[in-house]
Amino acid sequence: MISPFARIDPGANIGRDVTIGDFTVVHANVELGDGCTIESHCVIGYVSPLSRGAPLRIGPRALIRSHSVVYAGATIQEHLLTGHHVVIREMSRVGRYCQIGSYTELQGDLDFGDYSRTQSSVFIPKHTYIGKAVWLLPRVTLTNDPHPPSDPGNYGVRIEDFAVLATCSTVLPGLTIGTKSLVAANSLVTHDVAAGTVVAGVPAKKRGMTQDILHRNGSGESAYPWMRHFHRGYPVELVDAWIAEYGIQSSEY
Repeated sequence: MISPFARIDPGANIGRDVTIGDFTVVHANVELGDGCTIESHCVIGYVSPLSRGAPLRIGPRALIRSHSVVYAGATIQEHLLTGHHVVIREMSRVGRYCQIGSYTELQGDLDFGDYSRTQSSVFIPKHTYIGKAVWLLPRVTLTNDPHPPSDPGNYGVRIEDFAVLATCSTVLPGLTIGTKSLVAANSLVTHDVAAGTVVAGVPAKKRGMTQDILHRNGSGESAYPWMRHFHRGYPVELVDAWIAEYGIQSSEY
């Protein structure tokens, strides 16, 4: 299940039932869990001095699609799913059942929480904290430098559990996006966003509460918290917990 055209360093620790595609390079000091699939033209365990000699650990049943690069020093738990051309840099800590969309970059020294997802072309800089089951839609940009270009220190954005950042939104350094909040498309966030609120505009301002947004399907149901109605791709035990808390408001499940 390992292509004869792949290059696997003898120092790499490869689990059982692993698939590695054509022209992929796996460096030494890599721990690759059981059942992982690494597609073609990937670099796994890219060596960087910023990894401080730490290994790359990828948990079981990851699927890393073609042309992705994962640096030494990152730690990734089970069931990672990536798109194509993803970059995960050193000292990134990625949780369980995460999905990272094509052309997304995790700059390292950050936390990306369990069940969180990005769509395509998302930029996540150093010192970012992303909580559990967060959504970052296409071309979201998080920042960490208040006076670019400078040595920014620890001015990363904090995004709390279940928050949603819609397409092309930008968050300035050091801000907190509260749990179950919503940042509307094309917004520029210049202040902290309170839990459960909707912000929109340039600069983004409070527009109401997420619980007051109704589906456009005529059902009369609230669109938020989104865990009430959107369950696709999440593990059964997590969905069961959401059902127990919210009930089912659509036929999605």
